[in-house]
Amino acid sequence: MKLHYLSLFLLVIILELSTNVYGFSSQLVTKKTLKPLLLPPPEAFLSIGHYHATCPNAEGIISQKVAAWIKKDPTLAPSIIRLHFHDCAIRGCDASILLNHKGSERTAFESKTLRGFQLIDEIKFELEKTCPRTVSCADILTAAARDATIFAGGPFWEVPFGRKDGKISLSKEAKLVPQGHENITGLLNFFEERGLDMLDLVTLSGSHTIGRTTCYSVMNRIYNFNNTGKPDPSLNIYYLKLLKKRCKRDFDMVHLDVITPRTFDTTYYTNLVRKVGLLSTDQLLFSDERTTPFVEAFATQPFVFTSQFAVSMVKLGNVQVLTRPNQGEIRVNCNYVNVV
Repeated sequence: MKLHYLSLFLLVIILELSTNVYGFSSQLVTKKTLKPLLLPPPEAFLSIGHYHATCPNAEGIISQKVAAWIKKDPTLAPSIIRLHFHDCAIRGCDASILLNHKGSERTAFESKTLRGFQLIDEIKFELEKTCPRTVSCADILTAAARDATIFAGGPFWEVPFGRKDGKISLSKEAKLVPQGHENITGLLNFFEERGLDMLDLVTLSGSHTIGRTTCYSVMNRIYNFNNTGKPDPSLNIYYLKLLKKRCKRDFDMVHLDVITPRTFDTTYYTNLVRKVGLLSTDQLLFSDERTTPFVEAFATQPFVFTSQFAVSMVKLGNVQVLTRPNQGEIRVNCNYVNVV
C-alpha cells in the first residue's frame, strides 16, 4: 500500500513539472487559455541547401544546360525569365505553365509566344538520370530563370529550393497574366495579391531591358489609343515612326528596349524617361506619380537596380509555393502529372 501511495505521489509531481515546462499552470486548462498554433508560411520550408544531400549536382546541371542553349540562341534568356513569371503569376511557382494538355495554361492564346519548354525538358531528363524523382520542375524553372539572367549580364542570387509541382493548369487563368495594357492600379493589385509590392513591380518590369514581344501588344498605342483612332500621345514621335515601320502585322516582333535590346542594363528606365517605353504598362511606370521615383532612381543608379532585381526575383520565386507534405508532387516529366 505504501508503494502505491508513493507511486501516486511521484505521478502528481511529474504532472506538475510537465505542465510548468510547457508554460501552463497546474490549474485546469480551458479553451480560452490555448492559442491557435501559427504555421510558418510555405516559403519558410525552402532552403538553399535543399538538394545538397539528395542531388548535389542539380544547380550545376541546370546552369550548364541553360548556358549551352543561350550560347546558341541568346534570345532564349528573356524567354526563360518570362516563362518563370507566367508560371508564378498563376497558382504560384508550381510549374503549372509547363503542363501540356488540352485546356492547360500552356495552350491558351495568351501563352502562344512563350518559349523555353524544350530547354526545361532537357534539364529534367538529365536530372532524372542523375537523381530520379528528386528535383521538381518548379525548382528547375526558378533556377533556370536565375541562370538566364546571369548569362544575359544580370546579377546573381541564391535560389532557395524545395518547391513541389502543381497538378492543376487551366487555360482560362492565363488571361490573368498582365498583357501590357493594364493601368498601374490594376498592376499593383495583381502584384499585391501575390505578396509583391510597388517596388517589386517597377523592379521586375526592368526585365524588359532584354527580349522582344509581338506587335499585338502595342498596336493600340500605335494606331488606336483608347479607341480615339490616334496614337498614344505619350509616345516619342520618332519612336512612333519606328514602330509603324516595324509593326505591320500583329505577330511581327519588336524589341522591348529599343536602345540596348541584348544587354541587361538600366537603359530600360532611361527609355521611360525619354518616352520610348514600348508597352503602355512600361511607360505608365514613369508617368504615374506613385512609381516615378523608383524609375528615376534606377535610371541613374544601376547598382541599386541590379541589387533590388535579385531581391525581387527571390520574392517572385517564393509566390504561393507548394512545400507542405500533402501538397503537390515531384513530376517525372514536366509536361504531365505523375501517373498513380
